[in-house]
Amino acid sequence: MIQWFPGHMTKTLREMQTKSKLCDFFVYVLDARAPLSCVNPEFTKVIGDKPIIYVLNKADLANDVETTKWKNYFTTANSKAVVLNATQSKSSQVIIRLVNQIFADRLKANAEKGARFILRGMILGVPNSGKSTLTNNLVGKSRAVTGDKPGVTRNTQWVKLSPSLEIMDTPGTLWPSFTDQRVGYRLALIGSVKDDVVDLYDLVCFFIREYADKGVFNRYGVDIGDKTPRQVLEGIATKRGCIERGGDIDYERAERLIINDFRRGALGKI
Repeated sequence: MIQWFPGHMTKTLREMQTKSKLCDFFVYVLDARAPLSCVNPEFTKVIGDKPIIYVLNKADLANDVETTKWKNYFTTANSKAVVLNATQSKSSQVIIRLVNQIFADRLKANAEKGARFILRGMILGVPNSGKSTLTNNLVGKSRAVTGDKPGVTRNTQWVKLSPSLEIMDTPGTLWPSFTDQRVGYRLALIGSVKDDVVDLYDLVCFFIREYADKGVFNRYGVDIGDKTPRQVLEGIATKRGCIERGGDIDYERAERLIINDFRRGALGKI
């Protein structure tokens, strides 16, 4: 069973709910490979009825056709959705344009009065979805600490994007329990759950069973066919030399190889 909800996340959720009163809109970052699993039910209380810009991030690692479907799914009367890779310079400028579009009437009214006000937004999402990378992209320089593992950002921080626009980066936050363990496995695969609390063998078997296709065959030269996940894993271990002294299979080494290849996109777009 996968579960990871360290104490700082409870504190973060409380702080986000308090500071959400200062915000005009929210930037909701989702990993494009598993967008629905990245929707945190606890954020509903934080956002309320304020406008949302959904960011399908890491789109370079996800299936383009499916990502377009998800973009349409998350576009509603009160929300916009964009597809991007936050590691690409200036890719996030589309978010600023959307903010100006959403608040065009208010901006115009204040300009006519000669008044200036500051729009404030909050960036939120599950761990390792790319929130801090997106913040740095918006700013145009490294202001937020980033990393390729969950739990790097531990504190909220306001960042000024322009004289009239500020944004708050927040720590990646999960929720107390996954009622659907498939959600937990998907979040573990994309690195939103610490590897230390996951059974890597179970995780790799889940990946092979649910998602492995010709990408695995092309990468490792192992045909999936009607093999069990364990047989596929053992075939990959053999092909890649994940063998211990004495000829036994080094399962952990093979498991980490597959997970790391998936996360960096070496197995194709998911």
